[in-house]
Amino acid sequence: MDASLKELSKLEKLTASSSGRNKASSVSDSLDSLLVALESVRANIDDISEEAWESISQNIEAKKKEIDDRQKEIYSVTAKLGKAIDKKFPATLPSYPDLFESDASISALEGAIALHFLRTGQFEAAQAFFEESNVDIPSELRSQFIELHSILRALRGQDIGPALLWASRHREFLQSRGSPLEFYLHRSQYIRLLLSSHPANFHDAVAYVKAQMRPFFQDHQAEFQRLMACAVYLPLSRLQTSHYADLASPSLHFELEPLFAKEYCASLGMSRQVPLRVVGDIGGGGALAKIEKCRRVMRERKSEWSQRDELPIEINLAPENQYHSIFTCPVSKEQSTEHNPPMMMTCGHVVARDSLQKLAKSSGRVKCPYCPTESLSSSALQVYF
Repeated sequence: MDASLKELSKLEKLTASSSGRNKASSVSDSLDSLLVALESVRANIDDISEEAWESISQNIEAKKKEIDDRQKEIYSVTAKLGKAIDKKFPATLPSYPDLFESDASISALEGAIALHFLRTGQFEAAQAFFEESNVDIPSELRSQFIELHSILRALRGQDIGPALLWASRHREFLQSRGSPLEFYLHRSQYIRLLLSSHPANFHDAVAYVKAQMRPFFQDHQAEFQRLMACAVYLPLSRLQTSHYADLASPSLHFELEPLFAKEYCASLGMSRQVPLRVVGDIGGGGALAKIEKCRRVMRERKSEWSQRDELPIEINLAPENQYHSIFTCPVSKEQSTEHNPPMMMTCGHVVARDSLQKLAKSSGRVKCPYCPTESLSSSALQVYF
């Protein structure tokens, strides 16, 4: 999508005011300027000399040229954008029958849309959707998402008080997950106090550690040592060039928002990512086009990968969308389970345990199906992951 986004960015710049390759006025700016000039002429038409008429004529021609040049640029970039999109999505998606015909499926779809609006903080859109659909979201859940975005706005404004209050109320839950959220919130406040311009705030920062952060010492001893030692490199200019420069980075505070959202959603039994956004990123990012192309090729060749209508292709996902490892045995074409884990042989090839047992000979040795010259002892196997 990089090429398409690049051309779209160019198109946005061309249509924006006073932008473009030559920093020329946009079409709307040129027309507005010309309109103002003509209105001025109209107001003083009785007093205009022949030289003024000549100047007005030249101004009109100049504005016309500006508009023509800008239109050519826009048409050129629009054509490139279309080509980039066609290149990214070479195959048209098929038409499928309506998947949301039953009342249950329609209700599920409307519920997913409503939750999307709530989770992304679009509360006005959510309210309008509630009024126009039959979806029913518990008022308690709505209030919880309102609270979530209220706390995120406070964090954005460098106010960690609401987030700390929530974290202290849910400390047992956070500890059960091994989450460092509460400690990171206190760490953020300590760093802000430490980097304050007033020298007396150093003592306030140390007092804050003693009063608020002692319960976390056992689990974060190494980080505590760094927090105390970094004070030696004050002021900020020295700290930024020391081994503790990461503690002076603004990202230390910015990372609190996604971490808090993740833990808050986990407390509600929800994933850290918004489902509809994940579907759009993966499917709209090219996965649907690749799947349909593979289906079309296999249909034309009349070849089948498996009876489950699976496809022998790999869809590259962004790291945030790679949730867990799935291993499919290349011999049996079955996915591994706890009772049938993947096993790696000394030659480096991996197959499922059941397949290895079938490949094993009566002598207790296993012949790797991918290394004809190598015969391995069954004791030389290990669980892969």
